[in-house]
Amino acid sequence: MRVLVWQWGRRGSGPRYGLDLARALNAQPGVTGLLSLSRGAEIMRAESPACDLPVDTYGSAAGYAWRLASVPLALPGLVARLRRLAPTVAICAMPGPLDLLMAAALRRLGVPFLVVVHDADAHPGDGLPLQMTLQSLLLRQADALIALSAHVAARLQARAPLKPILRSVLPPAIYGPRPPPPGAHGGRLRVLSFGRLRPYKGLGLLADAWKLMPPDVAELRVVGSGPESAELAALRALPGVTVENRWVPEAEVRDLLAWADVMVLSHTEASQSGGVAAAQAAGRWIVATRVGGMVEQLGDDPRGRLCDATPAALSSALLSLRAAPLPPALDATAALHAMAADLITQLRVYGTEQARAAGP
Repeated sequence: MRVLVWQWGRRGSGPRYGLDLARALNAQPGVTGLLSLSRGAEIMRAESPACDLPVDTYGSAAGYAWRLASVPLALPGLVARLRRLAPTVAICAMPGPLDLLMAAALRRLGVPFLVVVHDADAHPGDGLPLQMTLQSLLLRQADALIALSAHVAARLQARAPLKPILRSVLPPAIYGPRPPPPGAHGGRLRVLSFGRLRPYKGLGLLADAWKLMPPDVAELRVVGSGPESAELAALRALPGVTVENRWVPEAEVRDLLAWADVMVLSHTEASQSGGVAAAQAAGRWIVATRVGGMVEQLGDDPRGRLCDATPAALSSALLSLRAAPLPPALDATAALHAMAADLITQLRVYGTEQARAAGP
């Protein structure tokens, strides 16, 4: 089986997940994992991974408009490159604005494709214009969908009850060698909130929880990019808190994780979290609110702690880690390969069922 994984984003967790997925699939018996990334992806500069199908995407709104206008010209060349790779099946690792071009090329070649759905619904204040509209168009064309949590699968099933849905998980995201264990620095508890600074991240809840923390027992870094808000201003005003409203390049993520003892996720809603995936691979403690797909994602992590989405519960969960014995960290590589093995099993079953339905 030749499985092509594509993810044409330039920044963020999408290209990382696409790369990890392709590598893990390639390690499975009888499987060749192929990878397609944007030539402009940060991960291409940070790691120079082997990429079977690099593509030019865009770097601005004007560039995106040009790429859309040139789709009819780009399609024959993409079809020819895909024909040489000869994939059996293709997987979109995370939907993006140009995926309908790949869908058209795969359709022309008769190659079935699946889409990994990270979010069935847009989070409040999140996403780009038309993002969910483009995702909906892509999902309609896909042969099957892959949901990363039961939470997302249920939402998809309600919308597209006749579309096959495979179940998978978001595996740990490995950003280089695992750093020293939490607490190795010997100082105050270091708490990190990392990711896009959006309303559903519960930054107001985090600020209220931090007000309940005793002085001088912990420090908090809030790092990520997003619009300035009253919640960020409230966090900046608290003792022991620094706010860094900036994009964190791929090459800096490991150092940021290494600084932290705890990754805190104060979400008011969630499908699953790339922050959790990164913290799991780095062996950090993780404190997350019990919302959406967080319960599934943290279910097997011995360093994961779930709490109610209240200031008292969140602060209590953080404080409990000061004297907690450190359990073994999740085996990130084993979890990644277990995910890939399970997905391949499902793909083979799906392929058999489709062949049977097509008849002789």
